[in-house]
Amino acid sequence: MPPVVFWFLATLSIVAALGVVVQRNPVHSLLALVLTLISIAVLFIGQDAVVVGFLQVIVYAGAIMVLFLFVIWLLNLPMETGSTGRLAIKFLGTIAVVALLAELETFSMPAQLQIKFSATHAAGYGSIETLAETLFSQYLIAFEVTSVLLLVAVVGAVALARRSTTVEVQERAEQLAGREKAA
Repeated sequence: MPPVVFWFLATLSIVAALGVVVQRNPVHSLLALVLTLISIAVLFIGQDAVVVGFLQVIVYAGAIMVLFLFVIWLLNLPMETGSTGRLAIKFLGTIAVVALLAELETFSMPAQLQIKFSATHAAGYGSIETLAETLFSQYLIAFEVTSVLLLVAVVGAVALARRSTTVEVQERAEQLAGREKAA
């Protein structure tokens, strides 16, 4: 991969990742996250990790982002307006951005600007067979725990969003009582 393409994709992924945080509309944040994942997938493909790049697009940019979109629609999240007033989170976010910029400055020095892709890999590195053998033998427990964790997180988010307040329960009870009196 030519360094110009690499730096373009790296910059695009960072800008898109910032878009995830900055956007006030949750759907727009999700689309920025999809762009981030796709640009990272192209970076993987450019590094001769074709399988990982396509899995990134299929699994993350495809399936998981569609799941996130359904959760956002199910929760009916409103667009954020105005300041949330969480100063501690903003302060920590500012420190993280400064650390990221310092890291980028370190890597963008002229001596380190050239990207070397001369790493040698064993035969079959990055192939489907190697990935499947590693994933389903060495990391099987971690893979299964991660899938269960994601499922529990989605179910928990839906349960939290569907929890009714006491005012809503009283309103529903009054509506039912009004319907019974009318009938």
